Amino acid sequence: MQFHRGRLIDHIHLRARDLEASKRFYRAVLTAIGRGDAIHEGETFFNADELWIDAADDYTSRVHLAFQAPDRETVTRFHAAGLEAGGRDSGAPGERSYHPGYFGAFLFDPDGNNVEAVHHGPGERSAESVVFTVT
Repeated sequence: MQFHRGRLIDHIHLRARDLEASKRFYRAVLTAIGRGDAIHEGETFFNADELWIDAADDYTSRVHLAFQAPDRETVTRFHAAGLEAGGRDSGAPGERSYHPGYFGAFLFDPDGNNVEAVHHGPGERSAESVVFTVT
């Protein structure tokens, strides 16, 4: 059996009530699965696979989940489809200042999680997907 895994998830951002407790927890579990070497700490806590954790100044949204999109048109379709399906606007499609070419749109899902679609601009992938074969 084979699975083709691309980059559906661009990044995940968790909002922590107690940042120090979250740092301890994620440092331990990421180290246990062999990913502790990719941890960076400062005002936020993150690893190289795009997991970000910071202190929540409010609890409007607990989770921020971003999907990769192949182009700007897909980002715009994502936003329209989400609104049509009951999502609430959290940021219309447009360029953001995160880096040149960053084009994103944001919605709150029915549970209040902040969901994004993002296109990072022109670029070239090293591979369309990673093939994982179950043996």
